Amino acid sequence: QVQPVESGGGLVQPGGSLRLSCAASGSIFTIDDMAWYRQAPGKQRELVAIITSSGNTNYADSVKGRFSISRDNAKNTMYLEMNSLKPEDTAVYYCNFKWRLYSYWGQGTQVTVSS
Repeated sequence: QVQPVESGGGLVQPGGSLRLSCAASGSIFTIDDMAWYRQAPGKQRELVAIITSSGNTNYADSVKGRFSISRDNAKNTMYLEMNSLKPEDTAVYYCNFKWRLYSYWGQGTQVTVSS
């Protein structure tokens, strides 16, 4: 089993930037897909960005051009660079790692965008 752990969340003003990280503990295999999800109060969880083992990426329309996902396979770590943040980006951000048929979730990190 692996346990992803998110970090880097916090309070930021509109237009600011944050960099989230997610690292797996206890992993000895290469993760296939890595993804960031987010969930705002009263709303369903939504996919923010994904990156495959080959480096292919996809983004939600709401974050295209502002967010950038990357990964370091040697460290089994994923990053999300968030720029030009908006109040509507406020949510708990969760990382998800997938390997074959297995899926692993982190506990989430709070991102609050407010002036």
